[in-house]
Amino acid sequence: MKDSKSTATPKFKSGFVAIIGRPNVGKSTLMNKVLGQKIAIMSDKPQTTRNKIHGVYTTDKMQIVFLDTPGIHKPKHKLGDYMVKTAESAFHEVDAILFLVDVSEGYGGGDRYIVEQLRQVKTPVILVLNKIDKISPEQLLPIIEHYAALFPFAELVPVSALQGNNVERLLEQIEKYLPEGPQYYPADQVTDHPEQFICAEMIREKILHLTREEVPHSIAVVIEDMNAGDNGVVNIRAVIFVERDSQKGILIGKRGGLLKEVGRQARLDMERLLGSKIFLDLWVKVKKDWRNSDLLLRQFGFRQE
Repeated sequence: MKDSKSTATPKFKSGFVAIIGRPNVGKSTLMNKVLGQKIAIMSDKPQTTRNKIHGVYTTDKMQIVFLDTPGIHKPKHKLGDYMVKTAESAFHEVDAILFLVDVSEGYGGGDRYIVEQLRQVKTPVILVLNKIDKISPEQLLPIIEHYAALFPFAELVPVSALQGNNVERLLEQIEKYLPEGPQYYPADQVTDHPEQFICAEMIREKILHLTREEVPHSIAVVIEDMNAGDNGVVNIRAVIFVERDSQKGILIGKRGGLLKEVGRQARLDMERLLGSKIFLDLWVKVKKDWRNSDLLLRQFGFRQE
């Protein structure tokens, strides 16, 4: 006779998890570390992420669909409005929220604003204290106590997203809040964004690294054509839009040098992503004040869902 107490096979869990926080606290770095490859672009400049980037993490027990949201900040134009609304909409459509804070910086107005927004949602919130590699262990405990007194966080997990410290423990904590559910994506899929979107973001990342002042924030990248040639080379034509003629000159650079370097670096990333040789054709065009144009924002892919 079989033992009636024999253990049943654990049910598969799946769910959606939003990563929120102020600009530049390491949201994209964390998601890329979990996935083991670059899906969201990274830079030390605020507001690098403009859309919700979906990353998919799968094990034999669970599947987490991460939403890497734009940094929540005080908007200065319609693009900024779009970014903040995109981030805040994620509060209500997920099974858990990861609120990332940078422990190497003090608690500020941006964090306070997010905590106030979180008071209006019933979703479990896991506080992720990032960049612990930048402070001593003695400094960490008072920071944890400070945040614990502010809000009833479901969990508090210190990590270094850059180095991967404690990321496995964070995933274990997330699993506790996932419902039983189906596997939404194949096990080898790490994002639901089309390749064109990722390639456009890779171009934008290189511009963020290679330019400064207003230029990095005034660009939009659109992939106009992407096709595989007979020789196995993927041909990509991309247009970089800027807001002023002076920005176009800066981005092209002396004798086209800066634009060539953007193309060279982006092409290497694309070849790693696609596993093919890439021919990348870059153009720069001016669309005056596009960040305040509803029509242009929609054309460039910034649509409220």
